[in-house]
Amino acid sequence: MSLMESLGGPGAGAAIALENLFPPIPSEVVLPLAGFTASRGELGLVEVLAWTTAGSLVGALVLYALGAFLGRRRLRAVVDRLPLVRLDDLDRAEAWFDRHGGAAVFLGRFVPVVRSLVSVPAGVARMPLARFALLTTVGSGLWNTAFVLAGYGLGANWQHVETWVSMYSRGVVLAAGMLVVAFAVTRIRGRASTAG
Repeated sequence: MSLMESLGGPGAGAAIALENLFPPIPSEVVLPLAGFTASRGELGLVEVLAWTTAGSLVGALVLYALGAFLGRRRLRAVVDRLPLVRLDDLDRAEAWFDRHGGAAVFLGRFVPVVRSLVSVPAGVARMPLARFALLTTVGSGLWNTAFVLAGYGLGANWQHVETWVSMYSRGVVLAAGMLVVAFAVTRIRGRASTAG
């Protein structure tokens, strides 16, 4: 709150940009708090929405640039060194992204952790920058608006939003963790049966 009070809207935008770059910073806390700050009259509601959406876009563009810098060749070299991951896994992921990249970028803005990570393959695939920016702005704008308005409406009780959303976030992370474990077990069993 002190960041937003001292820097105003740009402070809220900076916090959300950092959330994109470092997913452990929860937007589910920052956004309702920004809404609460607006409800106290310290920031304008439209100002908060504009700055938080701009922050989301800036963070996403940094990760997009990282993906573009990394490029397909470097990504393949990294994947080739990873245990349990094969290059044909990457080929399938790239083919999927080629078919569904726009939807992934837009819908990914509503899923914790994916919100940050989806920008990297968009950069690797060199999705047209204007399209990436538009999808990111619209998706992030919707996400941010929902949480800012919730914090604005709840006022001093803004932390109730974080309670419900953290349950959603934990569920998504748990489901993703279970998928990773299932993938690893399947891959290890496959290697064991091939070796035996």
